Amino acid sequence: MSTLSETRPSPPSLARYAICLKGIVWREALRFLHQRERFVAALVRPLVWLFINMRTLLVSPLPRWYLLSSKLLAGTAVSVLQVYAYLLIAWFWGIEPPPIGYLTVLPALILAGLMLGALGMLISSLVKQLENFAGVMNFVIFPMFFASSALYPLWRVRESSPLLYYVCELNPFTHAVELVRFALYAQVNWVSLAVVCGCTFGFMFAAILAYDPARGVLARRGAPGGET
Repeated sequence: MSTLSETRPSPPSLARYAICLKGIVWREALRFLHQRERFVAALVRPLVWLFINMRTLLVSPLPRWYLLSSKLLAGTAVSVLQVYAYLLIAWFWGIEPPPIGYLTVLPALILAGLMLGALGMLISSLVKQLENFAGVMNFVIFPMFFASSALYPLWRVRESSPLLYYVCELNPFTHAVELVRFALYAQVNWVSLAVVCGCTFGFMFAAILAYDPARGVLARRGAPGGET
């Protein structure tokens, strides 16, 4: 027994946690900068796409919740850069919010990115193969986008279809859009803020449980990393 206890690895230190977080963020940043086609494609893809392939990170000895959180933060950081690229393009098309709006929108972008990223990680725990992602697009991502206020404001949706208006109200993506839209003009939509924060914690908690090898979706599949 003494021999086994002596050879047992010690728990990771705070320095190792910091190195892991730095490595994941730096990896995502380098991939984003070096793969130019990824930058162009990212301009037409939602953040949730970035989290479909998660299992390469799960071989680390660090806790799953920390790896997932680090991946979420890294993806959100990259997504914020993408949004500001959008805002720059929009400026050339005459869409000019108040100058302070470029600063006040940053917290809203981070919250929206965390919510969508957490949802993406939850979805990725259910997708066995990359080929199955077409079904995710058709039945999850596209409906969330079109049944939201991303294309038309809620008041216009309510005028055209009250039923669709209530569907949009129940859509978390709608509240992410409204939170960003209000923040871009230095305002706060408190209802959307509460919904986005609640959904972020809910999606993240569910994703951590789903990636738990002892009791999540990966455990029910009966294979390490969820692969069959």
